[in-house]
Amino acid sequence: MPPPAPEHALGALAEQLRAEDSVITPHVRDAEDAPVLGVLVAAGPRTAQAPAEYALLVESIREGYLLHYGVTRVIVGADRDLALLAGDYLYARGLERLAALGDLGAVRELSDLISLSAQIHADRNGSGTGEALWLASAVAVAAGGGDEHEAAKLALREQRPDAPRTLLGAARNGASRAGISDALTRAADSVGLDFLEDPSDLG
Repeated sequence: MPPPAPEHALGALAEQLRAEDSVITPHVRDAEDAPVLGVLVAAGPRTAQAPAEYALLVESIREGYLLHYGVTRVIVGADRDLALLAGDYLYARGLERLAALGDLGAVRELSDLISLSAQIHADRNGSGTGEALWLASAVAVAAGGGDEHEAAKLALREQRPDAPRTLLGAARNGASRAGISDALTRAADSVGLDFLEDPSDLG
């Protein structure tokens, strides 16, 4: 049976995690948040053949990220050790589903997202930088990355102060070319970046 529509990706993730009956299962909750990053990815031309599947796998990786660094939506109340293990599991789960789609470019992109997220938080560069990376990566999966996006990731690896602005610029331009600017704006608002027209300090 195909996964539900992209708008229901978090509900589908919760349902699947409950069905697995693992140590994570007692901590699974129904999310109140909308899966805006999954919806953003699903809106792009690169994901048009399987939008619901892309939304689900992106939200799995997003939940893994939040288990490591933020406030979770689906897995709630796990202790720190279990949260880290669950986060790693959801990273792997999302990448495995992506590999099954044969999208090696997106596997590389989301693998970069995971590794660069770890760098950002180890360097204490601020949650805004992490969210800028998420928006840029989501647009790259949805619509393709290109030289501008790769240059933005390089700026981040080199810890250059303009990296967050560069990432958001790449996201904005990529979304505009693909006709998904509205979905990007909604995703930016949901993660607390409501200044795509003139991004300032993201620390």
